[in-house]
Amino acid sequence: MRVVATEYLSLDGVFEEPGQWSGPFFNDEAAQFKLRELQASDALLLGRRTYEGFAAAWPSMTDEAGFADKMNSMPKYVVSSTLDRVDWPGSRLVTGDVAEEVRKLQQEPGQDLLLSGSGQLFTAMKQANLIDLYRFMVHPIVLGKGKRLFAEGVDEKVLALTHTETFGSGIIILEYAPTERS
Repeated sequence: MRVVATEYLSLDGVFEEPGQWSGPFFNDEAAQFKLRELQASDALLLGRRTYEGFAAAWPSMTDEAGFADKMNSMPKYVVSSTLDRVDWPGSRLVTGDVAEEVRKLQQEPGQDLLLSGSGQLFTAMKQANLIDLYRFMVHPIVLGKGKRLFAEGVDEKVLALTHTETFGSGIIILEYAPTERS
């Protein structure tokens, strides 16, 4: 499996609490894109906070497209040093050497291992060179405050643009792969 980091971003790089600012831009094009992205994935990789938000919302959701069914039925690898258990069906707690566990998952056959949100986990996976593809949904909004995905102090990384896509709402999909200079 390849690790695909998928993140909602504002133009100024904020990824924090996208549910508070991304909604006005989410249209049918974006929904179809996210459905295709999920269908191309075999599992989720989540940090604690993202897991808790997803686990509180998704089990009660339904939709005709099958997005909710896929979210609720697929394996979920949850990275946390504070949780003792994970109750959302299909969830498995990952503790100990997280990078080594993710390397093992990368060796398994299958489609994508989708890393959503999870800022601390994203940074750890980036620093360990475990992200195979960076996928950003850049929204046409400047927030001026909030957590930036690439915070001060992270190592430089050169990426190669591999795909772009635009939606009528102004969202731009940018996909990047690590380069040999990374």
